[in-house]
Amino acid sequence: MKQNVLVLGGGGRESALAWKLAQSERIGALYVAPGNAGTQAYAENVNLPLQNFAAIKDFIIEHEVGMLVVGPEQPLVDGIRDYFAADAGFRDLCIVGPGRQGATLEGSKDFAKDFMQRHHIPTAAYRSFTEATLADGKAFLAGLKPPYVLKADGLASGKGVLILNDLKEAEAALEEMLCHAKFGKASAKVVIEEYLSGIEVSVFVLTDGQDYVILPEAKDYKRIGDGDQGPNTGGMGSVSPVPFFTDALREKVERRIVRPTIDGLRRDAIPYTGFIFLGLMVCEGEPYVIEYNVRMGDPETQSVMMRIDNDLVELLEAACTHRLGDVKMQTNPLTAVQVVMAAPGYPDRPQTGAAIRLPDLPAQGDGVIFHAGTKRDMQGTVVSAGGRILSAGALGTDIEAARRKAYAILDRIEMDGKYSRKDIGLDLCK
Repeated sequence: MKQNVLVLGGGGRESALAWKLAQSERIGALYVAPGNAGTQAYAENVNLPLQNFAAIKDFIIEHEVGMLVVGPEQPLVDGIRDYFAADAGFRDLCIVGPGRQGATLEGSKDFAKDFMQRHHIPTAAYRSFTEATLADGKAFLAGLKPPYVLKADGLASGKGVLILNDLKEAEAALEEMLCHAKFGKASAKVVIEEYLSGIEVSVFVLTDGQDYVILPEAKDYKRIGDGDQGPNTGGMGSVSPVPFFTDALREKVERRIVRPTIDGLRRDAIPYTGFIFLGLMVCEGEPYVIEYNVRMGDPETQSVMMRIDNDLVELLEAACTHRLGDVKMQTNPLTAVQVVMAAPGYPDRPQTGAAIRLPDLPAQGDGVIFHAGTKRDMQGTVVSAGGRILSAGALGTDIEAARRKAYAILDRIEMDGKYSRKDIGLDLCK
C-alpha cells in the first residue's frame, strides 16, 4: 500500500528529505509545507503555517496523509506530536519526530547537559545560570581557561552560542544575554561550559525508542569564509563519509553515546520516535557530545540522503511501528559533497529577490541541486528568498572527485553576487 506523506519545512534539509522520499516505491502523494522552488520538481508545495497545528490536521484528514515528517525543530519543541497523540483519530498516523518532552533535548541546553550527566554520556563540564545568579556566572567564568563558551539555553535559530577569548568580553556577553535578552527568551538561562579542542563530526540516529539505526555521518562547515574564518552561519557545506571517523571511533560513539542516549530516554520514560542528531567533538580520538538536535541537520542531510540506499519511506515506517531492530542500514560507498550557495550579505544582511538561472541536470546522474531559500516570482522565475539559497551536491569515488563535480555544478548556476566557500572538504583531503 502506498503512503501519502507530508514533510514540514522549506529549507535544504526538507528538500533533501523530499527528494529521497520521492524515490520510494511506497510513496503515494508527496506534499511539502511550505516547500520552495525546488521541491516542486518532486512534490506538491502547500501553504501551511508550521505553527498552525489545526490547519495541518485538516490537511492531513483531507488528503489522507499517513506519514508526517517534521523537518525543523520548532514544531517539535512546540508539541506537534503531542497535539496529534491527544486525538485518538490519529493513532495510526506515522509521525517522524519526538514529543515535546523528547524535543527538550534540543529545546533546552540545560536539560540536555543534565541528561548527559545523569546518564554518564561524555560532554564538556558545565554550569547553568540565570539573571539571579549572574555574579556566580561571572565567578565561574573567572575559574575557566579561555576560550569561554556561552550558550543560550533555548532555541535561538543557531545563533545562541558565543565563543570568546577575553574574560571581560565573556562577562559582558553573559550580562547582555541574561539581563538584556540578547537572544530573547532563549537566553533567560545560559549554559557556560568548558571549551573542547578537537574536530567536529555529525552523527545521525533514527530510533523507535527501543532500537535504532545509525545513518551515514557527515562533517559540516559553519564559518562563512574559507579556512573557517568569519562569523558562524547555518552551514556552508558538508561531506560524507568523514575519513577520520574510523570503525574504532564509530564503535566508541555507539557504545559511549548512542546506546546510553537511547537507554537514557527509555529509563527516563521519554517516548521517542524520530531522528537524533549528535553534534560531536573528537578530542585526541575521544568523542564528546557538544549538542543534541531532535531532527536532521542542514546542510548535512543533503549529503547523508545521497548516501542512503534504503527506501526512506520503509525506513521511517519501521521506526513508527517499532521494527527498526529488523532493519539493516544500506549505505552507498561513494563520497557525497555539498556546497552551499549563499546570497550576498549573508549571514548578517542577505539580499533577496535576485533571479537564478539553473542548469539542467540528468535525473539519474550523480549530481543534484537542493533548493533552500528560493521561490518563484509572479512571472515564474526562480529568485532568491533567503540567506542560504541552495546547495550543489555530487557523488564521487573520493572527496576530490565529488568536490570537482559539485563545484562544476555550482559554476553553471547564474545569480548576481552569489557566494560560496571554495574549500569545502579540502581539510579532509590532507
